[in-house]
Amino acid sequence: MKVIGINGSPRKNGNTSILIKAVFHELKKEGIETELINIALKPVRGCKGCYKCLKNQNKRCVFDDDIVNECIEKMITADGIILGSPTYFTDVTAEMKALIDRAGTVSIRGGAIHAFDTMNHFMHYMQMYLVGASYWNMAYGFETGEVNNDKEGMENMKTLGENMAYLLKKIKS
Repeated sequence: MKVIGINGSPRKNGNTSILIKAVFHELKKEGIETELINIALKPVRGCKGCYKCLKNQNKRCVFDDDIVNECIEKMITADGIILGSPTYFTDVTAEMKALIDRAGTVSIRGGAIHAFDTMNHFMHYMQMYLVGASYWNMAYGFETGEVNNDKEGMENMKTLGENMAYLLKKIKS
């Protein structure tokens, strides 16, 4: 059996690495092989949303000039996966996020909730006013323009615009 640990920290021997290695120590005592991959020490591109991974169905990202495809291959063959990341602005590092984005696929609304939450955290920490609608401020669309077919999502955007206009007028008056 083999477990890979993917360290998203730019510090090769920092706390995230120490924590992953602590898990590895226990796994090795049980005869389980381990491998540590430090993704943040190499250039990692973000997802560009081209959906070639879904269309090609070859378990590869079209970007082949960074470590992500190597990580994907190792994740597929591993018996266990440990993802480790320091917390940067209430979230994982950009490199870990890029790996997650490029190793996975899109979900309807479910994945958007976390993205929405991340943006809300940023606004809270920067002491900005948050404007909401009656539901999550999100809509779904896979191909360009498809978002227009999400009636509920588009209605949420309408309500958000109305609410934002109301708040801005109140603040300015």
